[in-house]
Amino acid sequence: MTKLYKLSSEQLSQQRHYDFGLRAVKSVLVMAGEAKRSRSDLPEDAILIGAMRDANLPKYLDDDLPLFNAIVRDLFPRSEIPMKEHKELEAGISMALRKDNKQEIPAFMNKVVQLFETFQVRFGVMLVGPPGGGKSTIYRTLQSAMNDLKEAGSQDERFQRVHTHVLNPKSVTMGELYGEVNKLTQEWKNGLASSIMREVIKDASEDKHWVTFDGPVDALWIENMNTVLDDNMTLCLSNGERIKLKSEMRMLFEVEYVCTYI
Repeated sequence: MTKLYKLSSEQLSQQRHYDFGLRAVKSVLVMAGEAKRSRSDLPEDAILIGAMRDANLPKYLDDDLPLFNAIVRDLFPRSEIPMKEHKELEAGISMALRKDNKQEIPAFMNKVVQLFETFQVRFGVMLVGPPGGGKSTIYRTLQSAMNDLKEAGSQDERFQRVHTHVLNPKSVTMGELYGEVNKLTQEWKNGLASSIMREVIKDASEDKHWVTFDGPVDALWIENMNTVLDDNMTLCLSNGERIKLKSEMRMLFEVEYVCTYI
């Protein structure tokens, strides 16, 4: 795994959202652990290679995919890597698209599956693309598919009802987003994001909650999300309050570019 990331960092194009550090390694190990539990009949090397592929392909540019696959084949020439099957999820995606009068385009459906897989190992996920590129449709299709599969009685525990909470962080001030103290009355007033998260953690069910930040990311407001996106999963407010988030939650960011903000 170390050799793969070393070669990838040297040979793939230099993109600021490419991550070859410890956080990427952890995602691969978590994904490999889940695959080992569900497919104990497969050899460990095949499981690990498949996890490295599934964890990295969603974030690579199309021009880098052939090179990454070539590196994998060179490092593991004798290993057969079975493609991970998502028959139940793909059926749910097809049903969701037909219900919404949309075409079942394989490339789009693959992106929905990739978002689902990324949600399994990352608390924060970013959808990158131009306006009208299908970012919102991807997560809404996944939401609809998971809701339909849950209602149909799926035995897969990963398929739970999904609730989305969408806001534009650039349409409000920092105080309106996270909360602030009134300078006259010295009373604390809750912000939009903090209010949403506070309400979500009250839900004792297994339902999923995706808090979607649909707007540009900048260093001003994203700084408060540092402790949310790391292993602490805690929102720290300026009044000293700490909101511990649930594992059923996910932070989803919709942006057009990433190089300007990282």
